[in-house]
Amino acid sequence: MQNNRNYILLLCLVLLFGSCVSRKVFSTNYYHENEKTLTGIEQSFKTLYAQKPFSLGFSDLSFNYISIEIITDSIKYIYEFQINEPRFQDTLHKYNLPADGITNLVNQMRSIHCLWINNLDFYTNNQKRSLVFMSIHPLAIHIPFAPEKYYILTFYSQPQYFDSEGRLLERRRLKKLRKINDEVFRRINDKVCYTISERFR
Repeated sequence: MQNNRNYILLLCLVLLFGSCVSRKVFSTNYYHENEKTLTGIEQSFKTLYAQKPFSLGFSDLSFNYISIEIITDSIKYIYEFQINEPRFQDTLHKYNLPADGITNLVNQMRSIHCLWINNLDFYTNNQKRSLVFMSIHPLAIHIPFAPEKYYILTFYSQPQYFDSEGRLLERRRLKKLRKINDEVFRRINDKVCYTISERFR
């Protein structure tokens, strides 16, 4: 009985260590392996968002149901559709959203298991800025017996500041970490950061 307990403890430690290593490797490699697709999604979203604000995401891990938030001056409308449902296109036309562009964006997102994309506002030096927030659910970071993990990317328009460990800072001279949804983000390059989270938005 004691041997079985020791074996189970050892197995748990191996799984935990392996998951930490694989998560680190995944984080360092994923963006660079998919950079062209990811930056294509970011640029498509920014172009479409400039025409009319919205956010877009999949509401299931089979990527068959799409959720869209349409933002007007006074209210936010939230709709959910099956991906090929005609009502999705009808709703885009109703709100004068670029239907072809959004359909292409949905297909791009689906191709790399991108669950959610949105525009977030933040302030630095009393100036309003915005970033593109993207969450991915890749099979590569599935960890047995652990909560689901999501790979979160933030895309900035301007270069950001980081500490010696590569963590995102509020400002260069202020060593306070900038958290988004209470998460610490790390540097991929001057304008792109990542974290791994249990929340996808």
